[in-house]
Amino acid sequence: MDNNKDFSLSGYDYDLPKEFIAQHPANPRDRCKLMFYDAKTRKVKHLVFLDIADFFQNGDVIVVNETKVKKSKLSGHKESGGKAYITILNFIKENEYHCLINAKKPKQGTRILFEDDLFCEIIRYEGYGFIVKFNKSPEDFIKMSGKITLPPYIKAKLEKEEDYQTVYSKKGKSIASPTAGLHFTKELLDKIKKKGALFAKVNLTVSIGTFETIKEENLKSHKMHTEEYEITKENADIINNCKSRLFVVGTTSLRAIESSFKNEKVIPGKYDTNLFIYPGYKIKNNIYGMITNFHVPKSSLIMLVAGLIGRNKILSLYEIAKKKKYRFYSFGDAMLITNINNQNK
Repeated sequence: MDNNKDFSLSGYDYDLPKEFIAQHPANPRDRCKLMFYDAKTRKVKHLVFLDIADFFQNGDVIVVNETKVKKSKLSGHKESGGKAYITILNFIKENEYHCLINAKKPKQGTRILFEDDLFCEIIRYEGYGFIVKFNKSPEDFIKMSGKITLPPYIKAKLEKEEDYQTVYSKKGKSIASPTAGLHFTKELLDKIKKKGALFAKVNLTVSIGTFETIKEENLKSHKMHTEEYEITKENADIINNCKSRLFVVGTTSLRAIESSFKNEKVIPGKYDTNLFIYPGYKIKNNIYGMITNFHVPKSSLIMLVAGLIGRNKILSLYEIAKKKKYRFYSFGDAMLITNINNQNK
């Protein structure tokens, strides 16, 4: 293990020309490419996501994040006339919210006007966003006119909002989708269930911190953003009683079950987590496989996958993906990693 690079931000950088960044989901979504990597044999195969059903067997448990992406983006304009977009992150107190603002020179005191006589005023800058106060509750306006916020690297217009929701999304207030799950269709889920595999659901609220830029060169100094999650007793029991192999779909599912693992089992309940997984972290759950996407350089997401199979290996797999013309990031292609538990003993 090269400790200096494993624990340094620059060790997770790689070059990615913009043409590799997927602007639209695959159609159908389960026809995207799938890179298969066996961490025990170190073999790589190139498949289609639909083929993933062949990997599951009776008794397997697959953990998914059933959170739903909320409508959070509002279009308006400043009093001066310039366009302004705000993304509502969190409710603070009556008519006060933590937001991102996309406008020219937003500053304290600036008013942003919307339809229906709704406006907000910037109170102050805080964290990676702004605190704003509305003249009245914006909740009805959000329901009627709000849009789903896409990651900043997706420039294309979202044709259908359900394209950025997993087919099993149920409830939640996430600012971003748990994108490893976007590749599943209802038909594919049914095919996997018929093989005797079980799905366990967690609900982790994906926050804007998912896109937060890590500023600390020494990863040990980085403080991970906090996210809420819930695991019901029914779903914790499915995980704890797994008779075969345990799979996780995406980084959020993994963080949820790792954060709730105590006394050799997953504990149900509602909690917060700021768990930061990177090389050196020992996985507590007996995880056999993970489905994930190809992540942004220097992100906590690529660091998490590196924590499972090693920094050098994940970067080498990304180079293979570029040579094979895989699509990267949220709407991109998928990777299935197996025999993870052999790497973390």
